[in-house]
Amino acid sequence: MVWLQLHIPAPREKAERLEEALTDLGASAVTFRDGADEALLEPAPGSTPLWQETVVSALFEATREPSALLRELEAALGHAPEDYRFEQLDDRNWERAWMDEFRPMRFGRRLWIIPGGFPPEDPQAVNLHLDPGLAFGTGTHETTALCLEWLDAEPPRERSVLDYGCGSGVLAIAALLLGAREAVGCDIDPQAVTASRDNALANGVAGRARFCRPAELPEAQFDVVVANILASPLVGLAEGLAGRCRAGGRIALSGLLAGQAEMVAEAYRPWFDLDPIAHRGDWIRISGTRRA
Repeated sequence: MVWLQLHIPAPREKAERLEEALTDLGASAVTFRDGADEALLEPAPGSTPLWQETVVSALFEATREPSALLRELEAALGHAPEDYRFEQLDDRNWERAWMDEFRPMRFGRRLWIIPGGFPPEDPQAVNLHLDPGLAFGTGTHETTALCLEWLDAEPPRERSVLDYGCGSGVLAIAALLLGAREAVGCDIDPQAVTASRDNALANGVAGRARFCRPAELPEAQFDVVVANILASPLVGLAEGLAGRCRAGGRIALSGLLAGQAEMVAEAYRPWFDLDPIAHRGDWIRISGTRRA
């Protein structure tokens, strides 16, 4: 089957309204992509990440007539799109087509993320099986990679771990595969909690993992705390996350651009002796040890 795809550039504030209109017109799928090579901060759980200049692409059956489709879109929006492009596409599994770019990835010395359908590159390595999915955090973003490399370099053997803002559960699961005694992950997005539980089960660590909403976190301190979210929430959570980390415990914070380093570091210095900042491209990781 051949498909008709319509591409429309749109500013960020209009992209979601355009998505709604295209869906109402019968699009089989609508996707967003960067229209201007813009760095995009890893989003807060439950949010939709959009670029300042976004290209909205909609997939329709090839029987749709392009000019008629444009007239229907104009009626729905109240104006015609200023710019657009049509193309014909051969049939494929569009629901999973975007996953084609994913390949096994190594983080540090022995930790690998293995997407579904791929055999492990090294069966003796620590292999975390994870399909790219709707919940955020698959290891492809620099901030997730920084946290995975930190866990590989400091394996939390027989330690308890808190993954705050767990997304797909990748950091909590990696910690367990690297020897953690137990891990708790929390996220404000219920979809992320569900995805994390499924991924823990798929990796054989569900018995040592717990995933929940922040309000359901147990009253406990942890040996290791990781939080890969955003700069502003990390600043606001500084005292709370410090309280979750026991004396002598370790913390790793990411989701940060280099220009945000000092603001976040300053918020955590009252409780932590901080390590040198780690960089990956424009992104950074802050880590440290909890003082008594």
